[in-house]
Amino acid sequence: MTSARSGNRRTRVHVVSDVHGNARDLARAGDGADALICLGDLVLFLDYADHSRGIFPDLFGKENADRIVELRTARRFAEAREFGARLWEGIGTDRATAIERAVRKQYAELFAAFPTPTYATYGNVDMPQLWPEYARPGTTVLDGRRAEIGGRVFGFVGGGLRTPMRTPYEIDDEEYAAKIEALGEVDVLCTHIPPEVPELVYDTVARRFERGSRALLDAIRRTRPRYALFGHVHQPLVRRMRIGSTECVNVGHFAGTGTPWALEW
Repeated sequence: MTSARSGNRRTRVHVVSDVHGNARDLARAGDGADALICLGDLVLFLDYADHSRGIFPDLFGKENADRIVELRTARRFAEAREFGARLWEGIGTDRATAIERAVRKQYAELFAAFPTPTYATYGNVDMPQLWPEYARPGTTVLDGRRAEIGGRVFGFVGGGLRTPMRTPYEIDDEEYAAKIEALGEVDVLCTHIPPEVPELVYDTVARRFERGSRALLDAIRRTRPRYALFGHVHQPLVRRMRIGSTECVNVGHFAGTGTPWALEW
């Protein structure tokens, strides 16, 4: 990290999302920046690009990971849930306990990799109730809150909306909309999920539309922030587009590229 802003020196912020276990590159993600912003999904439950990586294959093996990815990609969610339930019955371990133990192991490594200062919000696969145990001084966790960085106001909303995937931090549309509304006007709007625009929510590898937020799209049109930054969709049809005067940027490629997106002013 560079030193705090002084005089007329420019401010540089690095932004990452969808870290999914990439602690090695996360430790370097703030190099040369005044602050790091993380838009969630620290946990790696299952890597759709490499089915041997993540909590699921660690517990059940790559062949079972191949199968559940196949079912989910085909949108056969009920079959995927039944298949997963049979696997859990076979290991004789309480599901919640096993997952929390694995998530804690990842969080210990990932939060230790955050530079100072880091501003972070939750992704849909994160477990917010555990974050206070791992967030060290220098890491500010925000959800439905604002922070000033280098003279600009950043607003943060974490988590995702309800889906058949039933990931850990999915909330109702009304609750999500209320958090967006509470931010008011900001210079940079930071969320885990994208606004509900087809080009921004379609994943070209998973071959499905992820859930974006209509409330977020409405807020962008109404309040016109300079930037709307988000992740969640790993291989979007479009990574960057304008909505009115707002530059919308998907930064959710960190797990694969190890490279943060840079914002400078």
